Amino acid sequence: MLRRLHEPARAVVLTAALTGLRVSEIRGLRWDAFDGDALRVVRTVWRTHLQEDTKRPASKASVPILPVLRKALEAHRRRSSQNGFIFSGEKKGFSLNLHNLGKRVIKPALKGSGVDWHGWHSVRRGFGTNLYRLGAPDKVIQAILRHANVNTTLTFYVKPPAADSVAAMRKLQAALSQVRSVQKSVQRRKSRMRKTTLF
Repeated sequence: MLRRLHEPARAVVLTAALTGLRVSEIRGLRWDAFDGDALRVVRTVWRTHLQEDTKRPASKASVPILPVLRKALEAHRRRSSQNGFIFSGEKKGFSLNLHNLGKRVIKPALKGSGVDWHGWHSVRRGFGTNLYRLGAPDKVIQAILRHANVNTTLTFYVKPPAADSVAAMRKLQAALSQVRSVQKSVQRRKSRMRKTTLF
């Protein structure tokens, strides 16, 4: 996906995919929220409304960033305005409309690539699922996504792929086979002991 996208779409998708931020939070990011190690989530933008607040009190937090994202954001900063929104639109320097970016830029760029665009929320869910598959504890995923309740994280943001279910069933089969093998071994020993006792 990233190879097919041009800036600023590439930097926005990378930010969404490696932080799990909500669309409104990405739109609300200003350069003063970026310190090189984290993005501070302190405001949101809904449609054309800037709110100096977040969805919930727990949502207001610093989100650590990976070196690859730091590098992408620093390159994006050199290409854009040093002040204001990190991702600003062409009109009046206001926050970039990410829904329009997805529809008008990202979806057409991916056409014919074999990669489908399912929207920004799927990127956030994918982030949670990736953390889960890498073995991150449930409460850590909850903290990174900044959900008030871990049940929300597990119910709506962690989608184990079918391949994981197949792998889990194979592990179960291997465990059952091992138990059967041990049982047969025990039965053979008991049988030998009975024969030894008889003779």
